[in-house]
Amino acid sequence: MEEPKKSPKLKRRVSLFALTVYGVGNVLGAGIYALIGEVVGKTGNLSWLAFILASITGALTGLSYAELSAMYPKSAAEFVYTEEAFKKRRLSFILGWIIIFSGILSASTVALAFGGYLSDLINIPSIFLNIIFAIILVLILSIINFIGIKTSTRTNILFTLIEASGLIIIIIIGFFGKQEPNYFILPSGSSFAVIFSAVALIFFAYIGFEDIANIAEEVKEPQKNIPKAIIYSIIITTILYCFTAIAVVSILPYGDIADADAPLNSVAKEILGPGGGIVMSFIALFATANTVLIMLIVTSRMMYGMARDKALPEGLSRISPKYRTPIIAVLLTMGFTIIPILFGDISLVAHATVFGVLINFILVNISLLALRKKKPDLERPFKLKPSIKGYPVIALLGSIICIALLFTFNWYIILIQIIIILCGIVVFYAMKSKIDTKSIGKIKS
Repeated sequence: MEEPKKSPKLKRRVSLFALTVYGVGNVLGAGIYALIGEVVGKTGNLSWLAFILASITGALTGLSYAELSAMYPKSAAEFVYTEEAFKKRRLSFILGWIIIFSGILSASTVALAFGGYLSDLINIPSIFLNIIFAIILVLILSIINFIGIKTSTRTNILFTLIEASGLIIIIIIGFFGKQEPNYFILPSGSSFAVIFSAVALIFFAYIGFEDIANIAEEVKEPQKNIPKAIIYSIIITTILYCFTAIAVVSILPYGDIADADAPLNSVAKEILGPGGGIVMSFIALFATANTVLIMLIVTSRMMYGMARDKALPEGLSRISPKYRTPIIAVLLTMGFTIIPILFGDISLVAHATVFGVLINFILVNISLLALRKKKPDLERPFKLKPSIKGYPVIALLGSIICIALLFTFNWYIILIQIIIILCGIVVFYAMKSKIDTKSIGKIKS
């Protein structure tokens, strides 16, 4: 009797180095190039401390991911964690839906930012041109995503090195700055409370480490390498952020940085002349392109993982025999990412996805707490300490902080996220005939 042909699986090709660079590239993103001005405006010369406190805040949830990803090294990571912790398919589906929706809208928004940078660089500002450039970028990066994780990670390594070089340039020229600031004082009239308001803002500059867990099935020795990559990426980005914060106020007064439309461009121009601004704009192209690439990878792997576990139509779990990538999920991610780009400006809706990321972080931390109680004897290659009655203190603190950060959003952002969740519930029941709407127990290997 002939044995049934086995379906191809994702191939483990990503090393610890590539995975760490992947995390660094996603955390850095393009946000810091604009965010630094607002942070320095609030905290002045003491902005480096706000970055350290924000990194500690992000690390609390990052460490929860480290333990869970070592236990369950699977694609669709957050979906898997909540499924294992609560056995409630609706809950895990909605979380997966939020992450997919966030990934698509984030990729679209950043692709449009790429189009804007490129239009400005060639000195032909045009919303139509922005849209064309954004769509071309998504098409090219989707081809890279489809060709394979090895090609994707090599592209990511190159883009991340260029992206990080922008911050390294700022750090180096900081030594030639004309300012001699006191790095331990706040702006005149400010209280220490501004540091904590800045932490809430900077926290979102650390979002990205969680995406490391979503390519777990393509990582070599995932139980060991994923926790390490999460921790390393947070440490590396914190060092870059802190030294950048110190460098910028060494070059320009903090008030000038806060008022600049492109703060790092202004800082580079001060020391290097007009050419410095052009270099920083060029680097911003790679920063935005890198973020889009990572979002396309993460979203397609979330679709694949959910389909593999029967929470989405099974066709989405189809793997290309040649490239070992989820072909249908990659193509669908590409198509869904292009649709919002056609509207030209979706920044308001995209901001609501950050609220969704916090919901994701809260559920991940709570999943870890639940699994410590429900499955105390399960093997944990990486285990958080200290614990109180078996519950990890770090996951508890992570949950509390993320819940507190939810209250920093405007009401209309919360309303948009509620609409996104309601749409997810409608889709869940609309697909009832094509998916398994009940938790199926242990996640498939």
